[in-house]
Parts: sequence; C-alpha cells; structure tokens
Amino acid sequence: LTQDSGNVSWLVETDEGRFFVKTAGLVTGSVPGAAVPYFDHEGRVRLLRNAIDLARSCEHTALARLLNVIESPCGPGLVYEAAQGELVGVRREQRADPASAYQRFAHSPADQLLAVFDVLIDLHVALAAAGWVACDLYDGCLIVDLDTASLKVIDIDSYRRGPSVNDMGRMFGATRFMAPEEFELGAVIDERTTTFTLGRLVWHFGTRLSEQEADFCGPPELAEVVRQACRRLPADRHASVAAFAESWRAA
Repeated sequence: LTQDSGNVSWLVETDEGRFFVKTAGLVTGSVPGAAVPYFDHEGRVRLLRNAIDLARSCEHTALARLLNVIESPCGPGLVYEAAQGELVGVRREQRADPASAYQRFAHSPADQLLAVFDVLIDLHVALAAAGWVACDLYDGCLIVDLDTASLKVIDIDSYRRGPSVNDMGRMFGATRFMAPEEFELGAVIDERTTTFTLGRLVWHFGTRLSEQEADFCGPPELAEVVRQACRRLPADRHASVAAFAESWRAA
C-alpha cells in the first residue's frame, strides 16, 4: 500500500497473526506509478517518529497497538497489530454505494453508532490528557467491525503535542470534518479543534449522512451537545475534550 504521504506499508500474514507494517518508503524518489508524495523522506520519518511518541504515550483499546519499531537505513518500520474490521472512509466516487462500509456504518442501528462514538470520544479524552491535539482526523482513520461495533483509530501520525499555531494555512485533513481555524494561518489549534472534528464526525454519520437533525441517532439533548462542539467560534465550543465528553455522557 502506497499512501499519499509517500509512506509504504504492508499487511503481513504470519503464523503468529496479521500485522500492519508502516515505513517512510524510499529515501529518494517515489514508488513507480504512485502519486507525488506530500512529504519528502525526512518529513515522513518525522511523522513516523511522532506516531511512535503518540503510541507510547497513551494506552487505549481503540488505539491501533504498536508492537515493535524496526530501525533501518530508510527509517523506522512501525509494526502494528492488524485491526479487525472495515475502513469507514472510501473514495468520493464510492460514497453513494450502499454496499460500502461508509454507507453501512452510517446506517447501522442507533445503539451501535452511539457505542462507536462513545469509544471515539473516550479515546480522545485519553489522548488530550496525554497532551495531544487532533490533526487530519477523518473517516479514513476509523476501522469499525460492523458486527461488534468495535472501533480502532489508525493513521493519526499528524496529531500535535499541545496547543500550537496553524503554520500551514490549509492544514491536512478532510474538509467535511475540519475546524475553521484549520484554514486560517496563525490561528490557535488546541483541544477545541479536536472537539470540533469529533462533533463533525458524530454529526455526519449520526445523521445518516443527511446532515438533518431529524435523522440524528440520539435524543435532542445529545444533538445539542454535538451542535455546540461544531460551533464556528472556538470560544463557543466546549473548552476541552473532557468537557465535551462530560456533556455527551450526561445527555
């Protein structure tokens, strides 16, 4: 698997189980036939080091489990336990397909959707407590087992330590889930940014992709909590991921 970043990964089958191995790919150039990568090799290695730091700083059942790091002349190889389930994010042209994981997840029973959202929010409470702010969190980070409603969150190498400043202008991520400050050079990126993205993910799938409140999978009190998380001005949102989670649980 060659990713847009230029990383090259493998799903490895062994007698001991299935593993996902992620590397920074080639030191020079790119894999033949692959898109021009977003990052040079040094940048890809830097993000993998960040992923190692994140994995070692937070333990949670929904976080893809890092089992080993293998150093090589091309940088680290990150060996993860392979997640069970289906990737929710699909290409734009596949989103209308009722057989896609994207559609099937959105149209899961309400109790299953809410159970997945519970875990997603709880994971980010733990990550925030460890000092992490979400960046480039979107449906392509979610692997869900639709039979058990279990969740694994993957590919969050771009998360940032603590509050920071938008130094990119248009940051990495899917527009559908990004906070306004992720488009504004110099804006503060903090836990309220994480709260916005979590709220957008919940609203998008919790309304069965319709974006209409009448289709929301929970009670009106819960819908109001999510609406607050998604307000345009950071000051109008929950002040922290923990505060969002507290309001979510109460509702």
